[in-house]
Amino acid sequence: MRIIIASPEAVPYVKTGGLADVAGALLKEFRRRGEQASLILPLYAGIRERFALHDTGRSFAVPLDVYRLTGRVWASEDSPNPAAYFIQCDELFNRPDLYGTSAGDYHDNALRFAFYSKAVLETCLALDIRPDIIHCNDWQTGLLPLYARELYRQKPHFGRTAIVMTIHNLGYQGIFPKEDMRYTGLGWEYFSISGLEFYDRINFMKAGIIYADLINTVSETYAREIITEEQGFGLDGLLRTRKADLYGVLNGVDHEEYDPATDPFLAARFDGGHLAGRRACKKALLREMRLSGERRPIFAVVSRLASQKGLDLVAAAVDVLLGKGVNIVILGKGEEHFHELLSGFAARYPGRVSVTIGFDERLARGIYAGADFFLMPSRYEPCGLGQLIALRYGAVPVARRTGGLADTIRDYDSGTRQGNGFLFDEYTVSALLGAVDRALAAYRSPERFLELVRGAMQADFSWSRSAGRYHLLYRKALERVGA
Repeated sequence: MRIIIASPEAVPYVKTGGLADVAGALLKEFRRRGEQASLILPLYAGIRERFALHDTGRSFAVPLDVYRLTGRVWASEDSPNPAAYFIQCDELFNRPDLYGTSAGDYHDNALRFAFYSKAVLETCLALDIRPDIIHCNDWQTGLLPLYARELYRQKPHFGRTAIVMTIHNLGYQGIFPKEDMRYTGLGWEYFSISGLEFYDRINFMKAGIIYADLINTVSETYAREIITEEQGFGLDGLLRTRKADLYGVLNGVDHEEYDPATDPFLAARFDGGHLAGRRACKKALLREMRLSGERRPIFAVVSRLASQKGLDLVAAAVDVLLGKGVNIVILGKGEEHFHELLSGFAARYPGRVSVTIGFDERLARGIYAGADFFLMPSRYEPCGLGQLIALRYGAVPVARRTGGLADTIRDYDSGTRQGNGFLFDEYTVSALLGAVDRALAAYRSPERFLELVRGAMQADFSWSRSAGRYHLLYRKALERVGA
């Protein structure tokens, strides 16, 4: 099967969040299975600085209303089937960041990703690629299904191509002023309730939902949640009209990349049958974070510091948590409000609370391997990667029962001693603390907690299983277009 994965970011080339992990791991698994799969990415400045790329010698023009921009195609290697292609357009992508700076989003993001969506199709034409599947990811690729069906439908390259649109987080939709229609290269007839119009603005995600053959989210629970008014972000009505075409495919985690038995970032290696290394990792984490009390349980957060992630609950619970005798470790960056609030706790409680603003892969791995519990009290969580890595490394999740957290964490039952984490339902501090109390009760029984840690590490959320689900989804999409 010839698969093109269109994603604005993917590991190992460029990453700002979990989307990059998903796109890169899915590609890796497909190619391991022998599929003819490739990524198509914008050529950002950071990629050019870190990777030696092959110039394919192919270029194309993309007219977008008054703009006529040129794209040039580079490849990850000189091969008939490279892992990735990169679209060079220095005016749009040769910048230090992907979507914006700390001061805000780039003002021309509508132009940048309208160009990218059309340029993916132009890349296929320039390289004579006839994809069976184009797999679009998030709003940055939202116009691609529309372009393919409305502007490129007569091209024989795409006559039997099925398009799948993955919604990684419906909270980010690519909404722009209606004046930015001029950047899309589309006529104003597409600015309508049945097109891009969204409360007198334009919405790239909406276009993808309308025109893709099939749509999926990154967990089954999230697929059900986004058709509700509470979590539909204004698109729930549209999604309900496409309910028969909407699927949930749970993300996986790369078991080769995230393996505590071989991870070079860790102070000591370990697995479910030999946990002495995990105890060494906890000691190393305490030393590095300058925390006291080896017997105190460590509750950790590795996350984007945003309101979606439930950091307001964590902040409101800090004093009570410390009173229960726990240490707290937080790593992440995001909203300035949380930077200041959480850093204030670290200053107030030295030796008990550690907060690192930013992201450090080595430290993140050390936290997963050394923490006893992993906090994810999210308002909503399409899938979540943190809890999957935490389970792999034996940090027991304490999380809200929403989205992918509900699909991956089995609430621990002290009677049957079954489960791999602790869940709560209401988005309140008291509900969070109730789950913490149950977690601490398990921690106080060394035998029971050891059993819980080992059970967590046995959970299988490998990409092999997830890729199989995507393969079935692709087959359904191909049947839809008669291929």
